[in-house]
Amino acid sequence: MTPVERRDELVAWFEAGCKPKAQWRIGTEHEKFPFTVHRHNPVPYEGPRGIRALLEGMKLLLGWDPIMEGENIIGLYDVTGGGAISLEPGGQFELSGAPVETVHQTCTELMAHLAQVREVARPLGIGFLGMGMTPKWTRADIPKMPKGRYRIMTDYMPKVGTLGLDMMYRTCTVQTNLDFSSEADMVKKLRVSLALQPVGTALFANSPFTESKPNGFLSFRSEIWRDTDNDRSGMLPWAFEDGMGFERWADYALDVPMYFIKRGDTYLDVSGESFRDLFAGKLASHPGEHATISDWANHISTIFPEVRLKRYLEMRGSDGGPWRRLPALPAFWVGLLYDQTSLDAAWDLVKDWTAEERQKLRDDVPKLGFAARIRNHSLLTLAAETLALARNGLARRKRLDPGGTDETRYLEPLEDLVSRGATPAEELLAKYYGAWNGSVEPIFTEYAY
Repeated sequence: MTPVERRDELVAWFEAGCKPKAQWRIGTEHEKFPFTVHRHNPVPYEGPRGIRALLEGMKLLLGWDPIMEGENIIGLYDVTGGGAISLEPGGQFELSGAPVETVHQTCTELMAHLAQVREVARPLGIGFLGMGMTPKWTRADIPKMPKGRYRIMTDYMPKVGTLGLDMMYRTCTVQTNLDFSSEADMVKKLRVSLALQPVGTALFANSPFTESKPNGFLSFRSEIWRDTDNDRSGMLPWAFEDGMGFERWADYALDVPMYFIKRGDTYLDVSGESFRDLFAGKLASHPGEHATISDWANHISTIFPEVRLKRYLEMRGSDGGPWRRLPALPAFWVGLLYDQTSLDAAWDLVKDWTAEERQKLRDDVPKLGFAARIRNHSLLTLAAETLALARNGLARRKRLDPGGTDETRYLEPLEDLVSRGATPAEELLAKYYGAWNGSVEPIFTEYAY
């Protein structure tokens, strides 16, 4: 709760993320839908077979400390730095993985987490589904988790877009968080990953159903972000302009409308007001309140562009999916961004694209997937090129598991998709129109964790 008195302190908060290459780490977060095994319904928070019971069981199994909001347990964290479990607005269960050195460790962490969750969830009759959007449930079906920040966001979302509540309550993502060594390194990685985020969207496109029917998209989760809140999302064309750096991002964030500030255990609704006004002590709703470092960190976490700068970079463009594809996301981005040769080559691919071309690719990919085009190239061709760069980058890293295998093996599920020219969503649609006879119910058995 250190008071912030100068803009330089806000900029320095980002600069503190710079790390030498030897200290670069990989963080992976993934969300999944809990469902009742018996009827494939959402899981309520309360009750003997609810989310609270699931978290209490995980607490006993793991020995992690609870995260409380009032009387409600809303998450768990490992005080030794081993990660955290949190709840999204509709009960989506999220693992925020520990910062690890290799994709092998990410995979090990993921396998351990899923085994632990199954051990607790199975007696409760709870299963978990990895998809970008719930294939079946309406907004009205889904329970609301008892978190103050989500109540404020739920009230605000309909004022700034038509799909924000779908984003909150009906979607799941997988993302990876990666480090940078300097401001210049951050800028290059940010630009490359923003330009190529549509590739990540297509490779992981996995949300073709809404309320048990095809919705006309391959990644409806990605489409949702186009009409959630354009003040805090998008492709950030200014990030490619001269002068981009930590200061430019801080100035952007100062003007992004806030959702809340937290004082003690209470979330105060300041939705629509700017951090710049809080910084100046001129909030209309709470005159006299002044910004703290905690306010800044909270505010930065409520900005949702395709790639987000915190004290690391977050790749945010991909749908959640089956367990085998989850380690593929960090493998893809680590291969591209943590190897200088691959990073330089990736920049050469995208550096001449215009803001309009980048935006059109991003706008087209939710519906077209690999068939989206930029200039004379299909996204399928671009995916093949970038996967080759990622494979080469991982091979040069030479991070071996105990059996002597490097990290390139985690790219195989993505390379298989590209070789067949089909996104995951197209595989689901083929089953829907084929063996599933127009039903989404088989997803809850065939694609459950």
